[in-house]
Amino acid sequence: MSKKITEIPFSILDLAPITVGSTAADSLRNTLDLAQHADQWGYNRYWLAEHHSMPGIASSATSIVIGHVAGGTKRIRVGSGGVMLPNHSPLVIAEQFGTLESLYPGRIDLGLGRAPGSDPLTSQALRRGPGSDGQDFPERLSELRGYFHPAPGSGARVRAIPGEGLNIPIWLLGSSGFSAQLSGQLGLPFSFASHFAPDYLLPALDLYRHQFRPSEELAAPYAMVGVNVIVADTDEEARRLATSQQQQFLNLIRRQTGQLKPPVDSMEPIWTPQEKALIERQLGFAAIGSPDTVRQRLEILLQQTDADEMIVAAQVYDHKARLRSYELLAEIVH
Repeated sequence: MSKKITEIPFSILDLAPITVGSTAADSLRNTLDLAQHADQWGYNRYWLAEHHSMPGIASSATSIVIGHVAGGTKRIRVGSGGVMLPNHSPLVIAEQFGTLESLYPGRIDLGLGRAPGSDPLTSQALRRGPGSDGQDFPERLSELRGYFHPAPGSGARVRAIPGEGLNIPIWLLGSSGFSAQLSGQLGLPFSFASHFAPDYLLPALDLYRHQFRPSEELAAPYAMVGVNVIVADTDEEARRLATSQQQQFLNLIRRQTGQLKPPVDSMEPIWTPQEKALIERQLGFAAIGSPDTVRQRLEILLQQTDADEMIVAAQVYDHKARLRSYELLAEIVH
């Protein structure tokens, strides 16, 4: 019997957008405001992503923003979607998230990625030395997990305080088969970034489930799927709001940076037919429209993926419209 969208948790991935005409301080205030509403609306998690040297994203110091959100909310889980482990010492991440879990017990998630979250020059500025290109991700992950739960009798001389002995859920995030396979083999929960890389979604989920081995953390596979969702009172208004995100993807294709732009009435004068095709493919798993349209789309996506949870991103220029989108979504799925 297939699941229904009212039977699985829904969560939020906040890319902390800095919109044209605003500041990072405005973005972080909006992040906390959205998180507080999400707490009331029944969302399960509120995750923030690590990106660097991007004028349109304010969550570069991800663990600090997580603490800001956790301190301003009551129930919702707060975490990283994700922290890019090759950018950091595993010890530092263990200490940071050990501190967060000590401050907000039972509410912190640690989602890990192996991409840099930046361009090569910024990666160099992050002091990422040789071997920090993600190829040693399994070894870094093993070191990180060892700080939380040292092997009995190991006599570890380097310890993560706070961190040691704490049960912080570790998720692997990915947009290809690497993390899908590794999270399955380690028995960890897996989140696929289909909100920007939909092509490999179904094969990655299949790989994760077939590779899964039960662990102390999980007895069965648990897969969360990232989805772009924008809800408005009408299909037309939702499509218009979505043009801000389309312009953002267009910037990425053109290798340009910038803040999140206001919506436009039509993208046709802005993109080429080739760019349009690329962006529509990247947004192939999006759900954009009125409540009825989005409900039907999400039901189809759930049947296709059999997801255990969905995490939603909504790059909407106007904060009130963004709040309204998440409010309408909550009414659909709860």
